[in-house]
Amino acid sequence: MRALLVVNPAATTTSARTRDVLIHALASEMKLEVVTTEYRGHARDLGRRAADSDDMELVVALGGDGTVNEVVNGLLHGGPDPDRLPRLAVVPGGSTNVFARALGLPNDAVEATGAILDALSNRSERTVGLGLAAGTPGTDDESVPARWFTFCAGLGFDAGVVGRVEQQRERGKRSTHALYVRQVVRQFLDEPHRRRGMITLDRPGEKPVKDLVLSIVCNTAPYSYLGNRPLYASPGASFDTALDVLGLSKLSTPAVARYATQLLNSTPDRGPHGRHAVSLHDLTDFTLQSKVPLPFQMDGDHLGLRTSVTFTGVRRALRVIV
Repeated sequence: MRALLVVNPAATTTSARTRDVLIHALASEMKLEVVTTEYRGHARDLGRRAADSDDMELVVALGGDGTVNEVVNGLLHGGPDPDRLPRLAVVPGGSTNVFARALGLPNDAVEATGAILDALSNRSERTVGLGLAAGTPGTDDESVPARWFTFCAGLGFDAGVVGRVEQQRERGKRSTHALYVRQVVRQFLDEPHRRRGMITLDRPGEKPVKDLVLSIVCNTAPYSYLGNRPLYASPGASFDTALDVLGLSKLSTPAVARYATQLLNSTPDRGPHGRHAVSLHDLTDFTLQSKVPLPFQMDGDHLGLRTSVTFTGVRRALRVIV
C-alpha cells in the first residue's frame, strides 16, 4: 500500500521523538511518504495532490482538527467520490481531537496508530458524511469559496469564542481547556446581541427560525470535549445522517447558566433544551443569515466575519479507517 503521512510539527500533544516512533511503525506496514507541513494550507495542498494521484491509497493526518480539516478539503477538492479517493486515517495530535475521538479512536497518538494498523489489517473502514459551507448567492459573501467540515461549524457566539482563543494562542498562550472557559466568559460579557439575536435560519419548505444569538451546526456527536467530558450540543447528529443544528435565541445571565449546565451534563440522549433553544435534525440544505457580520468557525478554526452561509449535508462523502 502506498500512503502519505501529513505531519503537523506544531501538534500540541506529540513530541518529535513520538512522531519518529509513529512514522517507523507506519512505515513498517506500508510504502510511506512523509511530509511535514510548512505553512497554513499546506496540508490541504498535500491532500489535493494525493487525490489527484493515480496510486495513492491512504492519507494519514498526524495533527489536530485543523490539520484534518485541511487534508479533507484537499482530498475533496473535486467533490466526494469515496470509491475513487484515497482513504483517510487520523492520528490525534492536537489539544481536543474531536473528529478522531468521534470516530472512536483513542485520544493518544501511539494507541491510535496501533488501532489504525489493526484496522488496516482487518480491512475495517467506514464511509462518513461531511458538511459543506459556502457563501450564499446574492449576498455580500457569495464569493466565499465552499469549504468542508468534519464535525462542526458555528455562526455567532461560539465562533466568537474560537476567535478569542486563537488570538490568545497567537500571543503565546497554550491551548488549554481553562483558556477556552475564560474566553467563553469574556465573549459573554462583550456580546452585544445576547438579548436579541441577529441570525435567521432558512430551509426549504419551512418557516424561518429567527433571532438566534448562537447557531451550532453539528455533523456528529459529541460536538466537542471539555477535557475528557463529551459535550453533546446535538445528540442526534451522526456521520451517517446530514446536519443537525442547535440554536439559542437568548443569552441572558440566567439563560447562559442554564444552557451551560445542560451542555456540561449532556448525554447521547439529551442535549440543551428549553424555551429559547431550537434543535433541528438531519438537515440537508439550509442557510444562516445575519443582520450584521458575525464570527464564523469551522472545525474550531476561526474564518472571520460572515453575514450569510449556506450549508449542505453530504452523506457518504469519504472513506475513513477505523
